[in-house]
Amino acid sequence: MVELSPGVDPLDLRSGFAGDTYNTAWYLRRIRPDWTVRYVTSVGQDALSETMLGQMRAAGIDTDHIRQLPDRTVGLYLITVRDGERSFSYWRDQSAARMLAADQGQLDRALTGADVIYLSGITLAIIGAAGRAVLQQSLKVAHDRGALVVFDPNLRPRLWQDTRTMCDAITDMAALCDIVLPSFEDEATFFGDADPAATLARYQRGLTRTVIVKNGPDAVIYDHCGQTGSVAPTPIAETVDTTSAGDSFNAGAMAALLSGADPEVAIRLGSEIAAQVVCNRGALVPVSVPEIDLPRPG
Repeated sequence: MVELSPGVDPLDLRSGFAGDTYNTAWYLRRIRPDWTVRYVTSVGQDALSETMLGQMRAAGIDTDHIRQLPDRTVGLYLITVRDGERSFSYWRDQSAARMLAADQGQLDRALTGADVIYLSGITLAIIGAAGRAVLQQSLKVAHDRGALVVFDPNLRPRLWQDTRTMCDAITDMAALCDIVLPSFEDEATFFGDADPAATLARYQRGLTRTVIVKNGPDAVIYDHCGQTGSVAPTPIAETVDTTSAGDSFNAGAMAALLSGADPEVAIRLGSEIAAQVVCNRGALVPVSVPEIDLPRPG
């Protein structure tokens, strides 16, 4: 989507391109430049869509399976920040990304050969019930071929027809995924979880083998193939903007975990990346990758 974010003067808006799954892809390329990161979505054929594709390619992201639709364009959102916490206003009714799962054959081809597939609750929200059914089928096919599926529930009720539909769809999708990365604050609000342990337990079903529960400045807890524990996040002196905090954490945690690192190493890397991100304005900011010993190919 097009991102409009405030500068020091709230009326001084900066434009860029961002969005939850794209943010994670962008940071993953920063952390593991030796990996191929493919983004699968739909955009328009207008100048703004072409500019977005150019930005993705410049970031090193594979755009070969992004469809361009003649009658659509990209969505837009505006960030408002107060005391470091952000809120969003969206304009996405004509977003081409809503057509992500409109063509199952194309989607299956896009996912073919992927080692890891990452998606979020926002993905589910914008494609509608029919799209969710197509996406689930494509993910099952990819999973049977050996792909790992990673899911951030990213609960955004304004994108859904009602809270019950959201919670049911999130629960159904999570059961099909190998790794689930929820945020406790959202889960407590919409699922009524009493504590992070309740969130952890609720997602331990179906195919899920790893659950990492983010919890803002508080300890991150996890269950990874029966190994459990908690990790204190990196302290942050001053939070400027929490946009993309969870997305960047996910990138760091995935980069380490999928490289074969211990889950606590994965959480520390995710936390250190997110700590850099929240000290800046906007979703995509330069980061330095901490010196954490990650397995490398060869």
